[in-house]
Amino acid sequence: MQADIDFSHYLKSAGTGLVHLNLAVEGINCAGCMAKIERNLSTIPDVTSARVNLTDSRLALEWKAGAVDPALFVSRLAELGYKAYPFERNDAETLEAQRAQGLLRRLGVAAFAAMNVMMLSVPVWSGNVSDMLPEQRDFFHWLSALIVLPAAAYSAQPFFSSALSALRTRGVNMDVPISIGIVLALAISVIETINHAEHAYFDAAIMLIAFLLAGRYLDQNMRRRTRAFAGNLAALKAETATKFISPTEIRTVPAAAIRPGDIVLLRPGERCAVDGNVIEGRSEVDQSLITGETLPAMAAPGSAVFAGTLIRSGTLRVRASAASGGTLLDEISQLLDRALQARSRYLRLAERASRLYAPVVHATALLTMLGWLAYGASFHESIVTAIAVLIITCPCALGLAIPAVQTVASGALFGCGVLLNAGDAIERIAEIDRVIFDKTGTLTLPELDVANLADIPDEVVKLAGRLALSSRHPVAAAVARKAGAAAPLPDIQEEPGQGVHGFYEGRPIRLGRPSFCGADDLANELLCRDPEASVVAFRSGECRYAFAVRQRLRPDAADVVAALTRIGLAVEIVSGDREPAVRLAAQMLGVHEWRAGVSPVDKITRIEELARQGCKVLMVGDGLNDAPALAAAHASMSPVTATHMSQAVADAVFLGERLAPVLTAVKVSRKALRLMRQNLWLAVVYNVLAVPIAIAGLVTPLIAAAAMSGSSVIVMLNALRARAREAV
Repeated sequence: MQADIDFSHYLKSAGTGLVHLNLAVEGINCAGCMAKIERNLSTIPDVTSARVNLTDSRLALEWKAGAVDPALFVSRLAELGYKAYPFERNDAETLEAQRAQGLLRRLGVAAFAAMNVMMLSVPVWSGNVSDMLPEQRDFFHWLSALIVLPAAAYSAQPFFSSALSALRTRGVNMDVPISIGIVLALAISVIETINHAEHAYFDAAIMLIAFLLAGRYLDQNMRRRTRAFAGNLAALKAETATKFISPTEIRTVPAAAIRPGDIVLLRPGERCAVDGNVIEGRSEVDQSLITGETLPAMAAPGSAVFAGTLIRSGTLRVRASAASGGTLLDEISQLLDRALQARSRYLRLAERASRLYAPVVHATALLTMLGWLAYGASFHESIVTAIAVLIITCPCALGLAIPAVQTVASGALFGCGVLLNAGDAIERIAEIDRVIFDKTGTLTLPELDVANLADIPDEVVKLAGRLALSSRHPVAAAVARKAGAAAPLPDIQEEPGQGVHGFYEGRPIRLGRPSFCGADDLANELLCRDPEASVVAFRSGECRYAFAVRQRLRPDAADVVAALTRIGLAVEIVSGDREPAVRLAAQMLGVHEWRAGVSPVDKITRIEELARQGCKVLMVGDGLNDAPALAAAHASMSPVTATHMSQAVADAVFLGERLAPVLTAVKVSRKALRLMRQNLWLAVVYNVLAVPIAIAGLVTPLIAAAAMSGSSVIVMLNALRARAREAV
């Protein structure tokens, strides 16, 4: 049987007779990989473009329509050593990336213009009190206008567009007074230049734009921090399936094309794309994405399998009962979406603040202008004072107060092995008063460990390790890893679901299930001492040994749990694993509150129950079954070994085998939150002091911009304290 991939669902028109295809490629690790792929695929006739994005492991291809079979790209990549999947880019993801790049370009233009205009302004400032001729001053003003006006028109576009959108809906936001201040400052500067006045405010306007863009880019960058580990969701979700289109013919189709009743073929190493029941074949399957249990289960005719299940040994035929949109995996995704929506209160709070800020600033500037007119000042003096009020009340310091601390603190956390995924993660982690840990892969290491290695002779361990290299079973992999085996034995055969066997120096050798090796008595004896272990037996001639393989707690788990308790946090374990395993882990860690055998819905229920009691929970988990709970919690973290979706949902991802980054994240976040509050107070105090001075007409727009910039600098300097070593 030969499987062909149906690419028609993924091909997009690129115009002018070209088609476009995105592929998610596994194994791209460096610029050399990128160059090799692009160079090789570009040699295919009629291919017009082959571009690799190293950050998210995406390959974008374009070629003349009808000239190349897309399957050629996948096979060519396989020849190069890379596995590729059709991929549909999320429109929101693309738009968000484009916005961030646009902000950065505009910030660069504004900053470059500001530097040049400031160099022109210095001679004017000094010349106004010395012997600069009016013609020279006018020349510098017109030169500043030539630089600033086009730069401002381009750089301030995000504020202008946002303000116009708000005004079209008969509303206001924070960008309305900002836009008015920029436009008035530029207009009055042009008028002043035409009238040969001493002062123009081009430098103030462009500085204002640059600082505003810096704050907005910092916030945008934090909100869309690259989730590199969640890149190839196509592989996780199994967006394609191998479907029987006749009793002897199969074809690879998008998962969306599978209907209940269809029969799909599952082979070793593949993930299931449907929920269904096995009708033919036997295989060990890994359902840890759904259940959280890392040890494989046996699937046979009549067994239920779920989307996301990994096939480990044999080949299965499965009759689909639910496909795209109706699988258990999709139900988990829906739970995830609902949980994410529950965090929108921050957006509502920001919108309320925007609605309050804009009318207050407008009213203050308007009253200032009317007051000065009533006092007898000229219209020019009144409008300049109003502009100074608009500029000096610009929320730059307020806008930078949070993103600046977030950026510095995220850098400190990065140095400690913590990568942030959410812009407001630091605030929420700082507020937590309870930590819920998943067990499997979170409190324990993702790799299995051999517990009784000291009881087995070294030469036996080494031989068993070499034999284990011929097996795909995770328990055998643990034996091979602990033995440090690098060279597999020749002529070894594997019996699916049983073990591996062969000959060594003329003696028959076996590794696998105790019954396969005739070592049931050794296994029973071992299980009496360690009931949570998985036993793999080894036999060489008449010599028999049993390896106790089990999950191992992270080396510092007990110390971290104790430290979290000392700083006032309650700790509990909520796991989908078996009760004896969870109980043992809780005892070893000194955790008194734990739950075992819980479903994804149960985990969310527990978090919501604690939320009703006023608790703010930090959820730490790694499985797909943890993803909805990670989203529902007040804050969340995942280890780097977690599933792609869990890492994408978590507010932070931590690296390494140790659990210490969780403790570090809490400590750094608490200090950062204190600095955020200090920055907010600094911004408020600045406005309380500066606004009356501006209303009194004691500052020009230029001085107002300098004061605004100064307040931003103070906020930034205070934010740098978040990287102090004592925070960790």
